[in-house]
Amino acid sequence: QMRLVESGGGLVQPGGSLRLSCAASGSILSVNAMAWFRQAPGKNRRLVALITSGGSTDYEDSVKGRFTISRDVAKNTISLQMNNLKPEDTAVYYCHADTFGSWGQGTQVTVSS
Repeated sequence: QMRLVESGGGLVQPGGSLRLSCAASGSILSVNAMAWFRQAPGKNRRLVALITSGGSTDYEDSVKGRFTISRDVAKNTISLQMNNLKPEDTAVYYCHADTFGSWGQGTQVTVSS
């Protein structure tokens, strides 16, 4: 089992930036991939970005060029740097460890003027 705790969400104006963090209770190299998902009101939870144990990354099309997923192996943390935020990015963001099927509690991101 792996416990995940997200932080860094909040209210930001369009065009602003936020950095989300996910702290894992174990080595992030023990899973095939760590990922960020998001779920907007009335919509399904969708993959936003992932990073494999080998360091490869992938992104949902709508966030390419704006979001960056990164890791700190020594600290067992995953981050999501979000730039040029848009109202459509408003959602609860969740950290996920695929091998364990673990989810964090989520952190709210609201983009509004």
